[in-house]
Amino acid sequence: MFGYYDIPLEIVTEEISLSLEREGEAFIYRSECADTKVEKLLLLGAGKVLINPVEPLNKPKELTSSLLIEFEKNLLVEPKTTRKIFITYPIEIGVLIYSNGDVEVLDILTLARQKFTLYGNPRSGVICKYWRSKVCSTRPAVNPLHEGVIELNITNMTSNWVKLTKAVFNAYGMKIYYRDDLVAMRARMKIMHGHNAETDFIDAPLEAGMTKAMELYTAKKLQVTTTKFVMEVGL
Repeated sequence: MFGYYDIPLEIVTEEISLSLEREGEAFIYRSECADTKVEKLLLLGAGKVLINPVEPLNKPKELTSSLLIEFEKNLLVEPKTTRKIFITYPIEIGVLIYSNGDVEVLDILTLARQKFTLYGNPRSGVICKYWRSKVCSTRPAVNPLHEGVIELNITNMTSNWVKLTKAVFNAYGMKIYYRDDLVAMRARMKIMHGHNAETDFIDAPLEAGMTKAMELYTAKKLQVTTTKFVMEVGL
């Protein structure tokens, strides 16, 4: 269902339905996803709609820009090496409307379960969107309306074996690419002295033929100061 659409439009899948239809001098937008219904009236002359995966930190509320992915199994990384794993993350789908050169976020849909957690202590910790993922040595098969894939390149810069139980990411650095059967990102983690780690994203598709998604902070014209996350209170 991802891609550009002319208006009016109607999209119906087994789990998501949305439409944008003319009603008099305006258009009416309707969507239904995971028992959530949305209806909006648009005073719109002409335009196009883009449906693409967005940074997964908007539902149920925009409480944080951090995503914590807990691994189902602990991961041991040998010293002075770089290794690659694959993990999953929750999908959120943005419905964006293009009109007269401007972009507006019309709706955000998700079929993924919603949960938040705290990274760090209650006084100074960071609220994070929470996701639990299996850890794979090869790309897992996923439903692209539910889950995306992150290729995570881990570099252990220390002289010790390091145990990893989680990864925390800054959504403002996410570079999402998609095609009909796959939504994916590429990221890296550097494990540094004191068992601290830094994560960021690689602006490149996981596989050939994928399209880069519109970044939601770009559509919203937000100022971004950093795209990295430093894990200082636990790996």
